[in-house]
Amino acid sequence: MSQDVKSQDLPPDTLNEQIGVFTRREVEARILRPLVDALSERFGRDAVLEVLRDTVITEAHQVGKTMRERQEDDSIDAFSQGWEPWFRGGALEIEELKRDENEWRFNVTRCRYAELYRELGMADLGATLSCNRDGALVDGFADDIEFERSQTIMQGAHHCDFHYRKKTSEDASSD
Repeated sequence: MSQDVKSQDLPPDTLNEQIGVFTRREVEARILRPLVDALSERFGRDAVLEVLRDTVITEAHQVGKTMRERQEDDSIDAFSQGWEPWFRGGALEIEELKRDENEWRFNVTRCRYAELYRELGMADLGATLSCNRDGALVDGFADDIEFERSQTIMQGAHHCDFHYRKKTSEDASSD
């Protein structure tokens, strides 16, 4: 007898708070690499990476919703305060450029996530497993915060440029 259990049917996920995101990503990567390789042999790499990318984005959106449920509001300040598990243990070293009620802008100057994926011989999967989450995370957290990033360390840039901005009424009228 098989059960069709989807991730939304699982108990609440508290691993980010318990162990931090960096440790979680290492455990996931060590499990996923051989699984992705085996599935790629059977079904083709492109198909497997498409499913992986879509799944990661869906899960990140849900994490954003959960973050929102734990905050008092859906402000940029509340969103930024929820990032502690991602920064824990120096996993991300940042240069904060601006943080106010309308905008949070920072550069990641060291990304231990990128270093981890390279050390594990899976730099090719790093963007899919980590960077793809950033936009979906904020989409799950709030409808009125937009995310922009033009480069990542994972893809070879000197730094990652994160920019979260509260949408204005002018943004809404141009949609």
